[in-house]
Amino acid sequence: MSRLWLIDAGYLFNARHSVRPGYEFSYLKLRHYLERQGPIWRAYYFNASPNPPSDAQDNFHRWLRSGPPYGPKIITQIYPLRQQRADKAYCEECGQKVSLRCQHQEENGAPHRVYNEIQKGVDVGIAFRALSLAAYYETLVLSSGDADLADVVDYLGSSGKRIELAVFRDGVSSELQCRADHIYWLNDVADTLENIREDERASSFEEG
Repeated sequence: MSRLWLIDAGYLFNARHSVRPGYEFSYLKLRHYLERQGPIWRAYYFNASPNPPSDAQDNFHRWLRSGPPYGPKIITQIYPLRQQRADKAYCEECGQKVSLRCQHQEENGAPHRVYNEIQKGVDVGIAFRALSLAAYYETLVLSSGDADLADVVDYLGSSGKRIELAVFRDGVSSELQCRADHIYWLNDVADTLENIREDERASSFEEG
């Protein structure tokens, strides 16, 4: 049974803390664990990072792409982080938008530019791969908690694809859970997946 594994790296990075603070997992061990249920035909890793990426990020992505026995053989798709102005925010108590101001800005000085770095393109990339490769796999293994993917998952499931989630217990939309044929709760096998730096050439620690 052909299986496609699509990974939202930002989700896994943040949700791993549901095991315990500071917990790190190994992508190589995670692939081995998932392949107990059958081989993975192709795996894609989607993330956003600063442009240019750091040397550590480059090394980590190179290791992800490396084949066995040293690496997990995962195709990487990296998007640039986008800047979004953050000069206003919504106050729930007041019921209106309020201005944000840098605490280091002087009263009469030039305004400081306040912005957030946000991840863009990951959910679109996952949806595109899931749909464009649909003729080549029977099972979609999804490591994401994003409810924005519910329509894609619903379409694929209705088209006869088996849907599996490989996720931690935090941050997984119920819209995805109710459409899955099976869920691998990674918290239940956290000890098996834990990254031990002495045993591997690269750390599983990845930027979110």
